[in-house]
Amino acid sequence: MTRDEALALLKEFTQSVSLLKHAHAVEAAMRYYAARFGADVERWGLVGLLHDFDYERWPNPPDHSREGACILRRRGVDEEIVGAILSHAEWNWDQYPLDRPLRKTLFAVDELCGFIMAVAYVRPEKLTGLTASSVKKKLKQHSFAAAVKREDIARGAELLGLPLDEHITHVIAALQSVATELGFAS
Repeated sequence: MTRDEALALLKEFTQSVSLLKHAHAVEAAMRYYAARFGADVERWGLVGLLHDFDYERWPNPPDHSREGACILRRRGVDEEIVGAILSHAEWNWDQYPLDRPLRKTLFAVDELCGFIMAVAYVRPEKLTGLTASSVKKKLKQHSFAAAVKREDIARGAELLGLPLDEHITHVIAALQSVATELGFAS
């Protein structure tokens, strides 16, 4: 499956503009890490792009991931990509453990991308000036959402074997590189 085919599939199943932007964000971060780890950039990018393409159609876990996996397999998507997408969902960790770099990285970047984008949605120009320190400050807010993301983001950095600041900085750089595509730059 090519990127264009994956994007067409994503748009077929996902009507939400915010989810489409999030998919682009995760794709950018996955491609960034693939280049750093010497992995297949296109393959990792596909995982990021497709990681929750079917969420709106089947919004009740775990069935939505199983339905999506069936569709991807019918479209000829490689099992390692499908496995990474399935292992990303907490309810499938027993069947698809976070035991490979591709799976670990998808888990690590998803919540962090979502959090950084949420900050940038409020004031798009903030994406340009974001730093690890400013993101960590936002993560300390007293809200349930921030607490959940804080835990997942910290675990993701640990899975990648990176200091949290370095992980946040990498993802910010990846999102800044696609800021125009995400609608965060003029």
